Amino acid sequence: MNTIRSFRPADWPAIWDILEPVFRAGDTYSFAADISESEALRAWIKVPTTTFVVESQSGQILGTYYIKPNQPGQGSHVCNCGYIVDTAAQGQGIATLMCQHSQEEAISRGFKSMQYNLVVSTNERAVRLWQKLGFEIVGTLPEAFCHPTKGYVDAYVMHKKLERVRTAN
Repeated sequence: MNTIRSFRPADWPAIWDILEPVFRAGDTYSFAADISESEALRAWIKVPTTTFVVESQSGQILGTYYIKPNQPGQGSHVCNCGYIVDTAAQGQGIATLMCQHSQEEAISRGFKSMQYNLVVSTNERAVRLWQKLGFEIVGTLPEAFCHPTKGYVDAYVMHKKLERVRTAN
């Protein structure tokens, strides 16, 4: 069974092994394809409020996500998250697990909603998953993302009002 826990400094090498190929591909995140490891550490670990990892029973890190306020001050009640699953662990429900966990975590931290600012339209798998998990496309940013093979493509702003999941007793 996989567990989600807070990032520990010793996790960084495994997280970088997951992040680096995604950032280098340049087709889903707006980070520069040549981002340095230290810049990635700052963006994924130091800037966010907190970062989590998904760990297998054997201790292997299968995915990671961060949570942070989407905006400062008067917009800080809306959070933003970024999720990446290790290529070898894709298709195992890790992204779903992280998204569900992040929503509960966001609620516990007082966030009222969650917003993804730049979901690349060609990342159809992510768009479908976020919609399945209750996110709506609230805006389309025309040609806002420069895809390495498809050129300028649209990006979506996706949003969900957060409500604690109620379970029957």
